[in-house]
Amino acid sequence: MSSESARTGDTLDVQAIRACFPALKAGTARFDAPGGTQTPQQVIDAITESLTRPLANRGVLTEGARNAEAIVTGARQALADLLGSEPGAVVFGRSATQLVYDLARTLAKEWGPGDEVVVSRLDHDSNIRPWIQAAEAVGATVRWADFDPGTGEFEPEHLQAVLSGRTRLVAVTAASNLIGTCPDVPALAELAHGSGALLHVDAVHYASHATVDMAALGADTLVCSPYKFLGPHLGVLAGRSELLHSLRPDKLLPSSDNVPERFELGTLPYELLAGATAAVDFLAGLAPGPGSRRERLARAFTALTAHEDRLRGRIEAGLATLDGVTVHSRARRRTPTTLFTVAGRTPGDVSRQLAERGVDAPAGSFYAWEASRRLGLGEEGGVRVGLAPYTCDDDVDRLLEALDVPRR
Repeated sequence: MSSESARTGDTLDVQAIRACFPALKAGTARFDAPGGTQTPQQVIDAITESLTRPLANRGVLTEGARNAEAIVTGARQALADLLGSEPGAVVFGRSATQLVYDLARTLAKEWGPGDEVVVSRLDHDSNIRPWIQAAEAVGATVRWADFDPGTGEFEPEHLQAVLSGRTRLVAVTAASNLIGTCPDVPALAELAHGSGALLHVDAVHYASHATVDMAALGADTLVCSPYKFLGPHLGVLAGRSELLHSLRPDKLLPSSDNVPERFELGTLPYELLAGATAAVDFLAGLAPGPGSRRERLARAFTALTAHEDRLRGRIEAGLATLDGVTVHSRARRRTPTTLFTVAGRTPGDVSRQLAERGVDAPAGSFYAWEASRRLGLGEEGGVRVGLAPYTCDDDVDRLLEALDVPRR
């Protein structure tokens, strides 16, 4: 898709974007993007091309080895451009969850009784359980930072209340995958670093909707998942280079001890890395004009934010007119992710009714187990409506009509 076809003036050409996604031909109005977006043809083609050309273990002697090396090098640069990181500090893994588990076990080698780790009740469980289990394994203490269930806000004072001089690490989300809340991560980083702690940021949901800048966020390490922003299923971890060089993860003896390879267990999935690069390029292609890929990505996310916020406004204005509907996404700054419940009906029943009418809006707690319980929603959670670059006004109309709830 060319830049010219992606945007018209200052408005995204959503129909041109939609034409790039074969899965949308099925006709479903898709609001399941927070669980994983659909895949554009350009990403599919990149994966296919990588598998139809010669491939081998990375190296320089053969065409296959050179192709593999180029794919890995290209993917590190693409993700560095997306995250504001250094390409040599980008680590690939099976999933963000796997990468956090590996990181937690590695960091915990330096923890012991008396040390403290802070986790947040706002987070996805993949940014809670690995840290709890790593801390428990070495006798460190886990402390919980709460959020306000009434407003959905996670304020700096919520973190300040549980920090101490013994805190070794703080794990927080840049955006809640359940209710969309975007905490003030730079302020949280300042508090964490002021206590002598590292800050790990879960940007899996955030990276789909905003320009990520590791330095501006103050993150020491950060994870994201390309399949949340139009790419294939894998995980990415970026870290401060000097920190990654200081860590000694468990690894095979003959495997490379270079960074970032020392954190990557086994041969990388070259075809998925090619797809991840194509996904970043697709996003950058949404912004016309000159500039580096990083600069075009920043412009693209500005346009996407305007598009998605407008649609979110339409959705939430429509939900506000419906009797018995409660919206649980209330933070001042949040992603285009709306969690709601309907009085007298289970979230699963609402989601099932929507699916029968060609609207995909899943229900549950979406692994944000602690957040759902804190909101009083328990395991059932709510119905989650999430937006993507290909979401259009017709999708919104179909969602609101399919709910079939009386007006107030």
